[in-house]
Amino acid sequence: MSLIILDRDGVINYDSPAFIKSPNEWQPLPGSLAAIGRLTQAGHTIAIATNQSGVGRGLYDLATLAAIHAKMLTMVKDHGGEIALVCFCPHRPDEGCACRKPLPGLFEQIGQLLQADLRQAIAIGDSLRDIDAARAAGATPIGVKTGNGRSLINQPGLPLFDNLAAWVEDFIA
Repeated sequence: MSLIILDRDGVINYDSPAFIKSPNEWQPLPGSLAAIGRLTQAGHTIAIATNQSGVGRGLYDLATLAAIHAKMLTMVKDHGGEIALVCFCPHRPDEGCACRKPLPGLFEQIGQLLQADLRQAIAIGDSLRDIDAARAAGATPIGVKTGNGRSLINQPGLPLFDNLAAWVEDFIA
């Protein structure tokens, strides 16, 4: 069994430059929920590390974020999946916290809470900050082209897949 750490916006669900501010705005990317189900069924532990600066910007509150995550967890479960842990950074980029990606704080929280060796973890993201956080934590980064992923095309040595479902197909096959 391995630990797989996913970014949320742009990997599991559609991203928005205006932020995902309500459960109604949270919409899964095609195949992402079934992919998480396949990973779960194969015995992998799934965690999410997500920057959610919309909280710090006052665009939505923690209760709304919890409702968004509840919708996500229910939909993942409906596809045979389970997310063991969701860690998020609510801070704005200018706050200088240690948890906001590209820093490894969220990954370190996940490692501690799940008692996992991050050097054995795989992390999937759609932005350079996801990849940098994974590398800083010692995890193996994987890029996807969904969300902001087109910006990862020229990253040397980074495995890059069309989407989460394509990576899972390759990983489990």
